Amino acid sequence: MNQTNTRTLATGAILVTIAVVGSLFSFPILGAKCSPVQSLVNIITAILLGPGWAFKVAFLAATIRNLLGLGTLFAFPGSIFGAALAGYLYKYNKNVIGAYVGELFGTSIIGSIASYPVATLILGSSKATLFGFIFPFFVSTAGGTVLAIVIVTAMRKNRNALGNWIYEKLNYHS
Repeated sequence: MNQTNTRTLATGAILVTIAVVGSLFSFPILGAKCSPVQSLVNIITAILLGPGWAFKVAFLAATIRNLLGLGTLFAFPGSIFGAALAGYLYKYNKNVIGAYVGELFGTSIIGSIASYPVATLILGSSKATLFGFIFPFFVSTAGGTVLAIVIVTAMRKNRNALGNWIYEKLNYHS
């Protein structure tokens, strides 16, 4: 493995760990267990590693959270769509705002609608509605996006605290 692959893998592993540990700070809203740190990690991963890794990190974090009893099955559709869309919008718009918008829209709209089949077919809920998860997913994602904006802005301004690789990724485009 070359240095870039090792660095990417290590960064992905650290981000999965942050997402899992961060899920200890979650709150329930209308049947969903909201974890804003997952949205923060999705955005950071999208910016640093791109859409493919953002999807992988979100999927691995959701898997580990479920295995440890820290999440629900809604963690899968509730995180992977936002992570992937954040990565694609950042990659193609070359702007961190694309990552923020991608996470918000991908999780709160696409992820919440994708959670409906999980609720009805897998969990057997008769109370689920097609758009019933939009509000709780939006609340969670908005909190994580605000955290990401604060952290990314601070990281972009403080080169001394970052390695050159991360600094260059964060300052790729405004």
